[in-house]
Amino acid sequence: MTSIVIAAHDEAAVIGRCLDALLSDARPGEFDITVVANGCTDDTVAVARSRPGVRVIDLATAGKSPALNAGDEAAAGFPRVYLDADVVLTTAAVRSLTAALENAPAATVGRELDVSGRPLPVRAYYAIHGRLPVLRDGLFGRGVVALSEKGRARFGRFPDLVADDLFLDSQFAREEKAHVTAYTSKVATPRRTGDLIRRLVRVRGGNAAMRAAAARGEVTVPVRSADRSSWLRDVVLPRPWLAPAALCYVAITVLAAVAAKRADDGGAAWGRDESSRQSDS
Repeated sequence: MTSIVIAAHDEAAVIGRCLDALLSDARPGEFDITVVANGCTDDTVAVARSRPGVRVIDLATAGKSPALNAGDEAAAGFPRVYLDADVVLTTAAVRSLTAALENAPAATVGRELDVSGRPLPVRAYYAIHGRLPVLRDGLFGRGVVALSEKGRARFGRFPDLVADDLFLDSQFAREEKAHVTAYTSKVATPRRTGDLIRRLVRVRGGNAAMRAAAARGEVTVPVRSADRSSWLRDVVLPRPWLAPAALCYVAITVLAAVAAKRADDGGAAWGRDESSRQSDS
C-alpha cells in the first residue's frame, strides 16, 4: 500500500482537485492518503473529509514540519509519497513513482513551469531558473517526493525547518534519485514580481537555516551548497540569446538576497506565495 502524506494549510481552493486526481483511477485499498490540515482558517478540513477514504488530521497550529511528522505517524504503509496540496498528481503518476522506487530509494517527477499570463520580469526569471542543472537532478521544486521504506529509514523526524525538500534531497546521492519524466508536476509561478521576490526570500531563508542547522550538527547529512554562478556558466554562456532575461534574473536574485538578510526568517513558519494559488477565472 502506497501512503501519501499531504500537509495542508488553508488549501481549500486546491486540495479537492489534488485528492480527486489521486483517487480518480485508484483501486480500493491501493492508496493510504493522509491530509494533515494545520492552522487552517478555511474549509480545508471539510473539503478533505468529503473525499471517501481520506484520513484527515486537524492540527491547531500552522507548521509544515509538524504536519509532515503527524502524517508520517498516521501513515500505514510504504512507499511513502510527500505531496504538496496544490500539486495535481494522477493515479498513474503515483504508480510510476512506486515502480521507480524498486531501483532507487527516492524518486520524483518532471517539472513544468506555468508562466502563462505572468509579467515579463517573472517570465524572464524563470527562463533562467528553469534551465538550472540543479533543478534537473534534485528532488526539490516539484512538490512531490517519493521514498521507499529503506529511503525513509535514512532519517527520523522532519526537523523544524522550512526547507523540507532540501532536507529530503540531502539524504540521497545523485545516483539514488530517480526521475519519472513521463509525468510532470505543474508548478504555478508567482503572478506578480513582488510575489516572486517574497517567495525567493522565504526559500533563501529556509535554505540558509537548513545549512546553519547542518553546521551546528543538528542535521547530520551534507546539505547541497548553493552554486551562485551556475546561471551564468551553465545557462547563459551556452545560450547567449538569454542575456536580456539574465539581467532580470540577476536583479530579482539580488533584491531577494538583500530582503532575506533583512528579514532573517529561516524558522518553521509556513510562509508561501498566495498568488500562485489564485484561480484564473
